Amino acid sequence: MGIPESDSFQTVFYEHYPSVRRKLLGLVRSEAAADDLAQDVFIKLYRNPPEDPASLGAWLHRVLTRTAYDYMDKLARERRLLNKQEQTYEAVSPPSGEETVLRNMDQQEVRDWLEELSERDRQVLLLRYSGYSYLEIAEELHVRPPLVGTMLNRATARLRQTAARVLAQKD
Repeated sequence: MGIPESDSFQTVFYEHYPSVRRKLLGLVRSEAAADDLAQDVFIKLYRNPPEDPASLGAWLHRVLTRTAYDYMDKLARERRLLNKQEQTYEAVSPPSGEETVLRNMDQQEVRDWLEELSERDRQVLLLRYSGYSYLEIAEELHVRPPLVGTMLNRATARLRQTAARVLAQKD
């Protein structure tokens, strides 16, 4: 195709722009983004036209598809980065003194409730809430894996009963 002449490029632009924009809109689902990406596609066409003018339609389709996918990948990366930054900010922001005191009081209260449970109930609960799987808990406590669920349910029920009893005594 060579270096585009102004008149021939305008002709190609006016002939293909509506379909290029429509296809981009279908891919990116944003009017403004489709307009910007269509401009990018035609800038690429102006700077680096295909060798064979007969393959212009296929060339445009390939370039517009790649441009749209690159745009969507960029949006996804930005979204992931933003989520990561938000999580980092939430994790970094120190709790207030009041929150720290309340959390420590809650933790101490739960520790007191756990102390009132049997050793086996305490172990099964602590292992589960430390991230151990049922299989790992079974190996640690030397029981069969199917028993772990029952043990956890019973230990949780006993912990609730203990907490309810202690809280009722305080009131």
